[in-house]
Amino acid sequence: MKLVPLFDRVVLKQLVAEETTKSGIVLPGQAKEKPQQAEVIAVGPGGVVDGKEVTMQVKTGDKVIFSKYSGTEVEVDEEKYVVVKQNDILAVIE
Repeated sequence: MKLVPLFDRVVLKQLVAEETTKSGIVLPGQAKEKPQQAEVIAVGPGGVVDGKEVTMQVKTGDKVIFSKYSGTEVEVDEEKYVVVKQNDILAVIE
């Protein structure tokens, strides 16, 4: 199955959370914070959203940082993804 986002939506796959801190402390499962970094898997076509023309600024394969509490989590073929609006993406990692 393939996810195809509509309008200004972007499908993200979250990057794996760190198991240890920089100082070497191992984090238990509950203490790990949900990562805000993700890879762009699919990008919607843009178009007119709420009466405004939206052009997509990200492309498939980009690494991005997105808002912590944004998006909708979905599971497809036992893989977890997050679907967010483009304006929930804060930055592209280069």
